[in-house]
Amino acid sequence: MPKTRKRTIIFAALLTSLSLSAYAPFALAKDAFRLPAPGTLEVAPKGLEKAVLAGGCFWGVQGVFQHVKGVKSVVAGYAGGRADTATYDTVSEGKSGHAEAVEILFDSQAINYATLLQIYFSVAHNPTQLNRQGPDSGTQYRSAIFADTDSQRKVAKAYIQQLNQAGIYGRPIVTKIEPLSAFYKAESYHQNYATIHPNNSYIAHNDLPKIANLGRLFPNLYSIRAKIVRG
Repeated sequence: MPKTRKRTIIFAALLTSLSLSAYAPFALAKDAFRLPAPGTLEVAPKGLEKAVLAGGCFWGVQGVFQHVKGVKSVVAGYAGGRADTATYDTVSEGKSGHAEAVEILFDSQAINYATLLQIYFSVAHNPTQLNRQGPDSGTQYRSAIFADTDSQRKVAKAYIQQLNQAGIYGRPIVTKIEPLSAFYKAESYHQNYATIHPNNSYIAHNDLPKIANLGRLFPNLYSIRAKIVRG
């Protein structure tokens, strides 16, 4: 049985299927909209590439990108701190420097880094919330892009400037661009959590709407079958 997080649950709901139709009743629970695509594209070799993104609880961010076509795997974990503090108990104290994050392995010939950022800002989280997402607060829930290359850093910086200049959110984006020094895989009970536990009230209220919005706003990129982390 996974460890219970100390959260305030606003609404509890039960789902018995992970099909898009099952997500549909929750689609209005999150005010999401499709943002314009980034004007700057990454210069990168064709093939497999990785992106590390943080946007609140890694359950939901992982759940979203597990349903994106072109993505090969999504691992929940920690980034921003040291190896010896990369455990859930330590990160939860909010003093480790880590953020709950996901490592996305994707085929750059099927989907590019810029499009992943478009999804990240459109449906995976709210980039105007400082050190929090929904009921979760603390620096471990910060909005952060961990750039693996200089090209990724340039694309992310340009996109944040683009969105801020357009005034789309009405508030400034607080997402930080941080260098990726290392990514540490989270404990096994955190992997595939949204897929395995759709009946969990936290997942039903906070995360299933994000996946529903992915299917609604990016239908051509939505995959019904989630990419499951093994091991």
